[in-house]
Amino acid sequence: MADFHQNGNITTLHNLRTRSLDDLTLELTVFAEARKITLILPCLYSELEGPALAGILDELSQVPYLHRIIIGLDQADEAQFRHAQRFFARLPQQHIVIWNDSPRMKALGQRLDDLGLAPKEPGKGKNVWSCLGYLIACADSAVMAIHDCDIVTYDREMLARLVYPVAHPAFRYQMAKGYYPRVDGSKLNGRVTRLLVSPLLIALKKVVGDRDYLDYLRSFRYPLSGEFAIRSLSLPDLRIPSDWGLEIGVLSEAWRNLAPHSVCQVEIADAYDHKHQDLSPEDATSGLSRMSTDICKAIFRKLAADGTVFTPNLFRTLKATYYRIALDLIESYYNDAKMNGLTVDRHKEEKSVELFAENIIRAGQVFLDNPHETPFIPTWNRVHAADPDFLTVLKRAAAADAEEFV
Repeated sequence: MADFHQNGNITTLHNLRTRSLDDLTLELTVFAEARKITLILPCLYSELEGPALAGILDELSQVPYLHRIIIGLDQADEAQFRHAQRFFARLPQQHIVIWNDSPRMKALGQRLDDLGLAPKEPGKGKNVWSCLGYLIACADSAVMAIHDCDIVTYDREMLARLVYPVAHPAFRYQMAKGYYPRVDGSKLNGRVTRLLVSPLLIALKKVVGDRDYLDYLRSFRYPLSGEFAIRSLSLPDLRIPSDWGLEIGVLSEAWRNLAPHSVCQVEIADAYDHKHQDLSPEDATSGLSRMSTDICKAIFRKLAADGTVFTPNLFRTLKATYYRIALDLIESYYNDAKMNGLTVDRHKEEKSVELFAENIIRAGQVFLDNPHETPFIPTWNRVHAADPDFLTVLKRAAAADAEEFV
C-alpha cells in the first residue's frame, strides 16, 4: 500500500518504507518529554487466554515513550482480576488494570445511575469510557492512543505510526485513525467494511444526495479500525456510543468537534489480523449481525442530526440501492483477491450482503420507532458538571482495587 494518494477531504499519511522504526521511536521519545502519551487497552478476561495478548505485551515492553498504560478489564471475577494483574505486571511502564466488575466500580455505576448518567449497557464502549475517565482524572497526558487486545499480527511499529501524527508538536492533527489491509495471508477479510460500510455510504449518497459527512466517512480507508490516537484536550467532550457503533461513533464525534484538517488517517501495518466475529444470521443480538445494525443506526443518527429526513420509503429505497452496489463490489473484491493469490468465498460474501441488507431495514425501523433514543454515554464534562467529585473518586477506586487485590 505504498502510495501517496490524497483525496482532499482528510490527510492520509502513508508508509513509504523509507524510515526505520528505531528512527520513529527516537523522535517519539523526544516528543514524549513534553507531550506524555498514554495507551488504553480495552480487554476481556478471555483475551488473556487467547493467542494475541502475550505477544502484544512483548512488543509494548520495548516501547520507551509511553508514560502510562491503562487496561480496562471486563468480564472478570476477583480471582481473574488478580491473575490479570500478574499477567500485566511485566510491563515496564506505569500501568493500571481497572477491574470494571469490582464492587467499588459497581457502586460508582449506581452513583451514576442515580443521576441518570450511567452507561446503558456493558461492552467495549463502556470500557473505553471508564478508561477515559481515569485518564482525565490523572490530568498528566497530552496524547491518548487506543487499540484492541486481539491483534495476532501486532508489532510496536503500529503504535509508533499511530501516535506520531498527534504527538508531533509541529503537526496540526488532533486525531489520527489507523488503517491497514485486512489480509491474513490466504484470504481477504474485513467483511463489514467491504460489504456493508463502503456500499452503504455509496448508496446513501445516491439516495439522500451529497453530504459532507458522507464524503468524510468515505475518505477513511478502514473506518472500522479500532486503532486511533487523539489529543487529550478533546476527551472530556467525546461522546462514546454504548452499542457496537463505537468506531463510527468516534469518527462522527471527530467530525462534529474538529475541523477536517485536524483529522488524519495513517497507515500502521502491512497486514492485520485479529479475532473474527461470527456472522450470526440467526441471532440479531450478537456477532456481525448486531454490529451491522448498530453501525447503520450510528450513521443514520448522525445524518438525521445533520438535517436528513428519513422515512420508511427512503429506507426501502436505500436497501435496494445498497444491495445492487454491494453485489457489484463483490465482483471487484473477487477480482482483486484473485490477482493477488487470495481467496474469497463468493457464496458467503453474498449471504453476508443479504443479511446486511435486511439489517439496514431493521436499523431504520429501530431508528424511526425510537426517536428519543439516547445511545451515547454522557460526556465526562457532563458527568463532572453533575458530580464534580466523581472523577477523583473513580481514580481512587481503581487504585484501591489495584492495591487490595495484588
